[in-house]
Amino acid sequence: MGLGKLTSFQRLKKFLGWRSTRKPHITLNDEYYAQLTPFRLPLILTVLTMLIGTIGYMVIDNFTLMDAIYQTGITFTTVGFGEIAPISDIGRIFTITLIIFGFIVFSVAVGIIAEVIKKGELQNISKERQMLYAIARLKHHFVVCYHNDFTIQVTQQLRANHVPFVVVDPREDLEEIAKKYQYPYFVIGEPHTEIGILKSYLSSAKGVITLADNVADNIATIVSARLYEEEIGRMRKYLIIANAKGYEDEQKLLKLGANKVVTATKLMAQRINAMAVRPDMENLLQEFLYKKDTPLDLEEAKVSKTSWLVLKKIKEARFRDIANVTIIGIRQKDGKFNPMPKGDTIIYPESKLLLIGTGKGISSAKKIIRKKEKPEELKHV
Repeated sequence: MGLGKLTSFQRLKKFLGWRSTRKPHITLNDEYYAQLTPFRLPLILTVLTMLIGTIGYMVIDNFTLMDAIYQTGITFTTVGFGEIAPISDIGRIFTITLIIFGFIVFSVAVGIIAEVIKKGELQNISKERQMLYAIARLKHHFVVCYHNDFTIQVTQQLRANHVPFVVVDPREDLEEIAKKYQYPYFVIGEPHTEIGILKSYLSSAKGVITLADNVADNIATIVSARLYEEEIGRMRKYLIIANAKGYEDEQKLLKLGANKVVTATKLMAQRINAMAVRPDMENLLQEFLYKKDTPLDLEEAKVSKTSWLVLKKIKEARFRDIANVTIIGIRQKDGKFNPMPKGDTIIYPESKLLLIGTGKGISSAKKIIRKKEKPEELKHV
C-alpha cells in the first residue's frame, strides 16, 4: 500500500512507529466462547424481565420511560429502594411478581457461574489464551521440544544468555513443571503436530531444539519443521539442533535435516579429554566463550555473494581498527579451514570468517560484512 492510499490514522501510526499486536495462529476463541454459552439463558431472561417490567409499569401506572426502567431495575434486583411514585394494587402485584422472578433468575445465574467455575475449563482456556498471545509476541525464539534432564540444563543456559524459548511437551502436568523449572512460555502438545507448531509460533522462531528420549520423536519433529519451513516459504532456514544416543542415530538426524546433533556420551568424552589434556584452556573457554556478555567472544560470520568484501584482502576489512575484532580463521565454501590467515589472504564468496573479540565488536563486524558497498568509516581509516 502506498503512502498516498493510507488513511490519516494509518499515517499517524506510521509516523509514531506504532505496530499492531501480533495474534497467535490459534486463538482458542471458539473454545472460549463455548464456555460462555451457559450464560446466555440468564442474560436473555434478565433482558426480557427488564423489558416486560418497563412496559408493565408504563401501561399499569403510566410511568415515564426512565421511571419505568429505574423502577424495574430496583425491583428486579431486590435492592429495596421502594416506590419512586405511587403504584396501584395491580402494580404492586406486578412488582411482587418481578421480585420473585428476579430471585429465580439470579439463583439460576449463580448456579451456572458456580458450575462453570467448578469445572475449571474457562480458567484453563483463559490462561492458555494469554500464553498463546504472549508467545505470539516473541521473535527469533527457540522452540524446545520435550521436557527431560537435557531440557532443564539447556533452558538454564538459554535464560542466562537472554535467549527466548518455548517448551513444547504433551504431558498434562507441564504447567507445574514450567513453574518448577522457570519455563516462561510453554505449550502442551506434540511438537511435530500442526497444533504444536502453530501454538509455539514456529513461523517467527529462530530454530528448533528437539531433545526427545527416543530418536523417533526427534525425527518426527525435524521432518515436520522442515516441511512447515517449505510450506510458509521461509527464506532463512531454521537452525535445528537435536540430541542422539549413538553414531547411527546422529547420522539419521543429520540426513533428515538437523543442522547439529549432540551425542551426550561423545560430548562428555570430548570435554573430559579437553580438561585432562589442556585444563587451563578448558577453563578459559568456560569463562569467556560459553557465557553471554563476557569480555571475549568467538563467532563465525558468513560472507555473502553480494558482500563488498568478496575478493578483497583481509587487511582491507580493518576490523581491528573499526571494531577491535580479529579474524583468526577462514572456512572456505568447500569446508577447508585456513587458521590464522595473513593480511594478504583473499576473501572468497560464501566463506565464513572466524572472528574473535567482544560481543559488541563482533556484532559491528557482521554489519560491515553484510554491506554491499564499502562503508564510509573504512574510507577514512
